[in-house]
Amino acid sequence: MEIILSKRCESFTGSLGKGFGYHIQRRKNGFFAKRNSKGEIPANGHLRFIFFCAYLAQLNTHITDIRVPRCEFQSALSEAGVSLSGARDIRHESSAADVLTLKEKLNL
Repeated sequence: MEIILSKRCESFTGSLGKGFGYHIQRRKNGFFAKRNSKGEIPANGHLRFIFFCAYLAQLNTHITDIRVPRCEFQSALSEAGVSLSGARDIRHESSAADVLTLKEKLNL
């Protein structure tokens, strides 16, 4: 998942909190979600991290948007034990607004 920062924020790396099992890492081409290499990752940690980043994007302070590839979003849903039957509407790449709309649609 790519994380798009606001113009007011040059860099934003590290953990967003305990219990996700993911953090934000800077690469040459931007900022991306990265699975922690140490410690336990909750089954729903990836999905919760995606939802939290989407929520932060809606606040429009540090993060303005996210880009989640379909395969990553479907994988996060599957890991969390969410039925993929309602996930047919996942686009090739989802934005923060798309993610939050699907969250509401799936009652998560």
